[in-house]
Amino acid sequence: ALHEGHVVSAQELNVLLQPVFTQNSGNLILFLQDTLSVDDFTYLSESYSNKNPFQNEILQSSPSSLVLPAVDCKATRYLLSFLQESGDWNLANITNLDVSQLEVDASKPNLLVVQLQPLVSGLNEISTLEAITENDKIIGRLTMDLQERGIHFSVIYTAVRPSRISRRTDVVWELRRQLMATEEEDSLSYPPLNVTTGNDICILFYASNFTLKANNSVFIDLTNATFVTQNVDISSSKCSDFNTTLSLKYTKPVNGISSLEIRFLMTNKFYEGSARNWSTLDSVEILQDGGKFAKFNVSVISAPAEYSFHCQLVGTSDLYPARLIPSNNEAKNWDVSISRLQIQGFSIENNQFSYASDCTGFFTPGIWMGLVTSIVLLWILAYGIHMILQLTTNSRFDDPKGPALSVPQTE
Repeated sequence: ALHEGHVVSAQELNVLLQPVFTQNSGNLILFLQDTLSVDDFTYLSESYSNKNPFQNEILQSSPSSLVLPAVDCKATRYLLSFLQESGDWNLANITNLDVSQLEVDASKPNLLVVQLQPLVSGLNEISTLEAITENDKIIGRLTMDLQERGIHFSVIYTAVRPSRISRRTDVVWELRRQLMATEEEDSLSYPPLNVTTGNDICILFYASNFTLKANNSVFIDLTNATFVTQNVDISSSKCSDFNTTLSLKYTKPVNGISSLEIRFLMTNKFYEGSARNWSTLDSVEILQDGGKFAKFNVSVISAPAEYSFHCQLVGTSDLYPARLIPSNNEAKNWDVSISRLQIQGFSIENNQFSYASDCTGFFTPGIWMGLVTSIVLLWILAYGIHMILQLTTNSRFDDPKGPALSVPQTE
């Protein structure tokens, strides 16, 4: 029995999933989406009753089911690793979503990890509705295909991180900023990608959203492949005290692209003006199918060598605070968007990010607007006080018992 408002911990989730490992089917399908919350089922179904995105009846038709409205992010962060360690599975990652070519060996326990298409942040609700509808069709096609083959299986439908974060309203205002910061931190559902040399980590890389678009048509989401399943080859990365290269190689990230490599080139130099070393992300390179080469120059991505760098938005858009500027014609065919980027290629201690130098300076446009407005109001207040101080009272008054007061024109 789950009580309202209860968040399932990692230990409780392990106990609840034990029947999945002890049953006779031996096959498990993990449908993994980028964002999802239990509120999406009711909100999207009620708001667009004629376009209910959840038409799949696998939950109702199954002999047993379990719905967990709220699970601790730390539990879902290591769910895939926990499933792999819980049995001798034949792991298969399905990224092309083509169920017709799916081969399942019924003689062995199979763990199928299906990467559903992402719900791109920034889209309106109609686009999100269409994306969830398409994912629901993918779940229906795959489960129906396995049922027709007579293969017994269990299904887990979850997400990397929640799409809706509940806000507590019963706290005092002084704790509001701290509460929101804690909730935002808890929403991170995976650790950063790391590159090691020997026993030491030399590169740390994190992003909450890592997407590309080729020729304004082919959308590529590399978030799950990079940080969740880590279906990425980083063996070509290089580390040194002065030059570091983070190389991310992907095999068939989407249909039509057989291989994709993304390189982040960083340098560590001493600058006499500041009398210290600074690490700089000089360029980003994209190599498609071993032939098409795109290069981007980078602006505003630098930090003291012993710090990490953080920026809320990095990409090719002119609206982003840190931009990737195309330096050749091939780069103009790519659109890159990285949310909440944090990267460090030098001076990593304790295998974790150092203090982050943010791309946004201390004096943001909002702070400048507040300062200018305050100065104008202070000037009006000072002028008003000055005018009040200039007021004087009469030096002589009428005496009702004496003659009338006469004031000459010259006074």
